Order: sequence, then C-alpha cells, then structure tokens
Amino acid sequence: MRALFLLPLLVLAPACQERRPDPRGVDRDETLLTVAATGRADARPDEARLQLGVNSLGPSAAEASRANREKMERVAAVLSRLGVKPDQMQTRNMSLQRIDYGADRGRFRAENLIEVRMRAMDRVGEAIAAVTDAGANVVSGPELRVSDREGSSKSAYAAAYRAARSRAEAYAGAAGLKVQRVLAIYDGGEGYAPPPMMRGMAVDAVAQTAAPPPVAAVPFSPGVNTTEVRVRVDFALGE
Repeated sequence: MRALFLLPLLVLAPACQERRPDPRGVDRDETLLTVAATGRADARPDEARLQLGVNSLGPSAAEASRANREKMERVAAVLSRLGVKPDQMQTRNMSLQRIDYGADRGRFRAENLIEVRMRAMDRVGEAIAAVTDAGANVVSGPELRVSDREGSSKSAYAAAYRAARSRAEAYAGAAGLKVQRVLAIYDGGEGYAPPPMMRGMAVDAVAQTAAPPPVAAVPFSPGVNTTEVRVRVDFALGE
C-alpha cells in the first residue's frame, strides 16, 4: 500500500516546481524589439606609411644593382636624419631583370621598394621632398593610421548604443510601451574609411642623368580618420 501513495507524490513533485524563465528571452507580457544602429568617431592620425622606391638602369646587372644601392643608401640616410629609425623601414620588394623589349632592350633594371612608418606627422611633406631629392623615383602614399584604434573607437561604441536605445524608446513610445530591459548586445564590427591616398609618383631613371633641382616640401594635411561601428541590441518592451 505504501507504494500506491509514493507514486502519486513522485509524479506531482515536478509539476509543482516553477519553471524559471530564460534570462535571455522575453516574458509572456513583454514584446521583443531588435534595433540595429551605427556610431561614428573621428580621430587624428598619428602614423603615416609611405611606399618609397628606387629603380635604376644599367648596361649590366652589376652596374644597375650598384646604382640602385647607392641611391637607396642616400634615401636611407635622409630618412635617418629626419628621425626615422631602422625598424621603421621595411623592404617590400627587390627585383633585378633584363629588359628584352623597347628602347632599353639588352639593359638591366634594378628596383628596390621599402615601406616607411613615420610618427612625426609634421615632417611627412618634408620627408617626401627629401627622399625624392635623394634619388627616390617611386613614391606613393601616405596611408594615414591611428595607432590606438581600439581607444579611438570607444566613443563610437557608446554612440552606437545610445542611437539604438533612443530608437528603441521611440518605437516603444509609439506602441504605448516602455523599454523594460536589455536582452542582448551584438557587436557588428567596425569599418574604417581611410582618406584618399596621394597618387604615386614615378620618375624614369634614365631621365635623371642630371641632378634635379631641390624639391620643395609637399603640402600635407593629416586631417582626421573616421571609424564607424555597428551594433544590434535586443530590447524587452512592456507596459
């Protein structure tokens, strides 16, 4: 007989326990609202990256390489005087080839391309002029960057959330409801639109038989970089 009384108790026990609501979901008297928004932040770039190169023609591979090496040594010396350290210069391309077409057929072309990172933003225009005067005949950039991207984007994150919250409150007000709580926040990542780069300048090495006149400093304005972040927020609306 005891078994007959215990069995109903065991069956009824789970039914008496309250089911806890999922903290990430809405309750029965709430309405789910998902809002997507963006936020922007401007930051002044503090790093400029330049692509600098030298190409030289010669009657032999050795002569073209020698001429190119001498020009690159002058370019490196100029950069050093401007405060650019060795670890801020990185070789990106080196090539030596025989030319088998055109007016220079049978001659050799040597080329060396480096990337330079400059933190002295007020000397970028001076640097471009100086390396050109020293023999660089391929110059492109600058690409302007903000070294602390995460720090400069914090205000964009906050702006994106405020925009999402404001939109949610507008929807809730129109529906006669209120924003009760935030269920989830999803980071949509960030986009970065760099300012237009200066066009690359290429000068024919053959035309540089005579020393060119000193080049005036190139006008340079760093401006600001804009970071845009996206966010998606789930809100619970209620009366």
